[in-house]
Amino acid sequence: MAATRALPAGFGELEVLAVGTVLLMEALSGISLNALTIFSFCKTPDLRTPSNLLVLSLALADTGISLNGLVAAVSSLLRVSHRRWPHGSEGCQVHGFQGFATALASICGTAAIAWGRYHHYCTRRQLAWDTAIPLVLFVWLSSAFWASLPLMGWGHYDYEPVGTCCTLDYSRGDRNFISFLFTMAFFNFLVPLFITHTSYRFMEQKFSRSGHPQVNTTLPGRMLLLGWGPYALLYLYAAITDVSFISPKLQMVPALIAKTMPTINAINYALHREVVCTGTWQCLSPQKSKKDRTQ
Repeated sequence: MAATRALPAGFGELEVLAVGTVLLMEALSGISLNALTIFSFCKTPDLRTPSNLLVLSLALADTGISLNGLVAAVSSLLRVSHRRWPHGSEGCQVHGFQGFATALASICGTAAIAWGRYHHYCTRRQLAWDTAIPLVLFVWLSSAFWASLPLMGWGHYDYEPVGTCCTLDYSRGDRNFISFLFTMAFFNFLVPLFITHTSYRFMEQKFSRSGHPQVNTTLPGRMLLLGWGPYALLYLYAAITDVSFISPKLQMVPALIAKTMPTINAINYALHREVVCTGTWQCLSPQKSKKDRTQ
C-alpha cells in the first residue's frame, strides 16, 4: 500500500473524514477515561493495592491504544487535505509497533486481572506485591517482545486500508506472515482468552455455592472476544485466502471496533467500582482534598 496515492482505494474524501472522526471520538473518550483512572489511582492511597496495580497497568495500555488512535485520527483528517500519510515509512513502523505492543498489553492485562480476581475470590488470599509487580512486568515485556518481531523481519508493519494508520500487514498472506500470525495469536489471544474464561468460570462456580456474586463473571470474556475477535477473524481469513476479496471499508471495521476497548475497559474495570468512583470524586473535589490535608 503506497502512502503517496491521492486517496486509498475504495475510499472517498468523506469516507476518510468519517473514519477520522470516529477514531477521534474513540481516542478522546479512551484517553480521558483512562487518564481519570490513572490519576485516581495515583492520588488515592486506598487504591494503591496489588490488585489495582493490574487495573492501572491495563489503563496505561489502553491509554497507549487511544494515543495510537489519536495519531490515526489526525492523519485521517489531514489526509483529506494533504492526501498522504504525514509521518513517513519509519513513522509507520513506530506507529505499528506502539499500537501492537499496547494492544497486546491490553489483552494480556485483561487476563492478568481475571487471574488476580480468581486468586482473590477462590483462594481467599490477597494478591501480594511480589506477585503483582512481576506479573505486570511480564505482560509489558512479553508484549514489547512480540511487537518488536515484525521490526526484525518476522511479520511486517504496513498501512491500514484507509492509509492513515499502521498495523500488521496481513495483505501478503505469505509463509512469513502465516507462521508469525498463528504463533502470536496462540500466545497473545487464545491463551489470554482461555485464562480469562477459566478464571471467571471458577469464580462463577464459587459464587454459585456461596450465593453471593461479587463480580460479573460473563462480561469480561465476552468483551474481550467481541472487541478483539473481529481482528482475529480478519487475520485468520487473510492467512487462508486472498484478503483483497474483502472491501477496504469492511477491513477497517475490526480496527474501529478494537479502538472502543479502552473506553469499555475503563468503565468495566475501574470507573463503575464504588471505591474508584469515591477516589475519583475526592481527587476532583478541591474542598474534599483540602479537608483531607487538614486532617
